[in-house]
Amino acid sequence: MEREIEKYLIQWQKSPNRKPLILRGARQVGKTYSIDKFAKTNYKHYLKINIEQDKQLQSIFESNQPLQIIDDLTALYQIPLKDNDSLLFIDEIQLAPKAIISLRYFFEQKPNLHIIAAGSLLDHTLNEIQYSMPVGRVEFAYMYPLNFKEFLLARRENGLVNFIEDYTPESLFSSAIHQRISEHLRLYFFIGGMPEAVDTYIKTKDMVEVEKVHSSILTSIQYDFAKYGTRKQQEYLKDVLHYCANNIGQKVKYVNINRHTHSKLLQDAILKLEMSRIIHLVRHTKSSEIPLTQYQDNNVFKPLFMDIGMVCHLARIKLSDLRNLASDFEGGLAEQFVGQELVANSAFYTEQKLNYWTRDAKNANAEIDYLYQIGNQVFPVEVKAGKRGTLKSLHVYLSEKKKKTGIRLNIDIPSYGKNLTAKINLPDSKELKYDLLSLPLYFAGKLQSYIKLFT
Repeated sequence: MEREIEKYLIQWQKSPNRKPLILRGARQVGKTYSIDKFAKTNYKHYLKINIEQDKQLQSIFESNQPLQIIDDLTALYQIPLKDNDSLLFIDEIQLAPKAIISLRYFFEQKPNLHIIAAGSLLDHTLNEIQYSMPVGRVEFAYMYPLNFKEFLLARRENGLVNFIEDYTPESLFSSAIHQRISEHLRLYFFIGGMPEAVDTYIKTKDMVEVEKVHSSILTSIQYDFAKYGTRKQQEYLKDVLHYCANNIGQKVKYVNINRHTHSKLLQDAILKLEMSRIIHLVRHTKSSEIPLTQYQDNNVFKPLFMDIGMVCHLARIKLSDLRNLASDFEGGLAEQFVGQELVANSAFYTEQKLNYWTRDAKNANAEIDYLYQIGNQVFPVEVKAGKRGTLKSLHVYLSEKKKKTGIRLNIDIPSYGKNLTAKINLPDSKELKYDLLSLPLYFAGKLQSYIKLFT
């Protein structure tokens, strides 16, 4: 299975400014698989240790002495750890906080030994040891489920990938190719990007088997809840988990999660799931310029899930009966897909945060699904599950914020309208003149490139 993170790992390996790398991501998104594949292809010597499988390894890192740690590991595993041609991979490093702290000393004393660390609940440990973190001595990368491009590559649809990658405004747009990609997109909506689910579908073509994989992953996620606190806290996590999956794109209202539980307890559960990278929070902002966080309200947000296939499983959509699927949930799935693509297609060394905008006013309510920053510009992005749909909110935003260009993602072919007009129901507003870039949903991962091409 080809993952784009592997190219980034090669860049890291060759970088003259390389530091020990901590790879962050949710459970079962493929971190260990990708590191194994990268290591076996690019290093003469590869030592992988898993602290969850052998908790006695924690004692090796007590000394914070890199040379002693290397000697101990070499004696245990009989694999040499030499400068420049060896990779040490510490998996489930969150179980050994002193191993995280030791990365600072490896950087200072053994900078030519290549080290990668990863762990499923790593962010909780990083948060707890923040005052002892080796700041400036390590670097981070972020990994997610397979994005749509990786899904197509896994299905050996390289021609479709090349079409998406190479498309320009001057290109002829084939309706046959559009239809073919749209069919794969709908399949991705329900299979999602969890590597085991994708691999299972490729091997079996059986959606029931995919459901079993989703169920297994969900069970393992909920099993981890036991590590988060009391039994009552685990119940809050489960309530929030199911609420988020069934309310994609909707502002979180605590009373709708559990009216008998104090909002502070539910908020704490939400933040724990965010820290575990099970959910992403799209936070509200009043800003229309950078930085978007300047007028961000951290207490108002909409949920996205880690993976669109898991959303369908938690929403009890039976994959074995997709032909009879009602379309009421399509809007939420489209918004989940776009958000998931925007997050997964950001630079590997940055953690993409998403924002949305609302206007609450009598007879002029409006909501923009995403505010997307490209360079130093901010673009409003409207997501539509079909070909049709009003652009009232987009018009209000462009008029109020005095912006020129809006973006729509739907299931239609690309188009770019210049100097369009619209009437706005706002005080003292004149007729709006604007440009509209309209793209098919499956272009979401390449949105940054296409905006630069069209505008």
